Amino acid sequence: MPKEILYILTCVIGYLLGSVSGGIITSRLANGPDLHTVGSKSTGASNVQRTMGWKYGIITFLIDGLKGILSCLLAWLITGNHFCAMLAGLCCVIGHNWPVFFHFRGGKGVATTGGVMLYCFPVPALICIAVTVAVIALFRYISVGSMLLVTAFFILSFFFSSGNPCIIVWAFLLMAMCIARHHANISRLIHGTENKLGNKAK
Repeated sequence: MPKEILYILTCVIGYLLGSVSGGIITSRLANGPDLHTVGSKSTGASNVQRTMGWKYGIITFLIDGLKGILSCLLAWLITGNHFCAMLAGLCCVIGHNWPVFFHFRGGKGVATTGGVMLYCFPVPALICIAVTVAVIALFRYISVGSMLLVTAFFILSFFFSSGNPCIIVWAFLLMAMCIARHHANISRLIHGTENKLGNKAK
């Protein structure tokens, strides 16, 4: 099979994996609420944690993070190409944010992006995750930590990419999608109404 077809196939697989929503699966299995109607109306781990509790939030976070890793791993196993794994991971994040199985209404892609980052570039990803955890612990704003995660990773990409423009653009796209999905959080941060970690969703 031509490599171009394999690349397209792995990107499609990545998108479909991303479209499997950990939040919706967790909520339905636990007889929880329709996540599109409660809290931030996101299907991500943060909204699950605020509406259903820590246990389900952590389960959702793990599912969404693992599907990012799995999409990259499958792409590498099929093609043996690291850049293809990066593309499949990017498509997985797109699938999470705009899932075909759930009317293109998904989450903000933070956990999935973290999984993709960890697989593709583990050392800089771990550095960014450590900084993010520290910031969230200090200020208790998950949204701030999430945007810091992808921004720090993009900045570091200028160093760990050895100047490869494809890697830098890839990291920029991950950052841009994450920040764009947090537009409502940014507005609430500006107006001082953003929920802090541990607060229940209204």
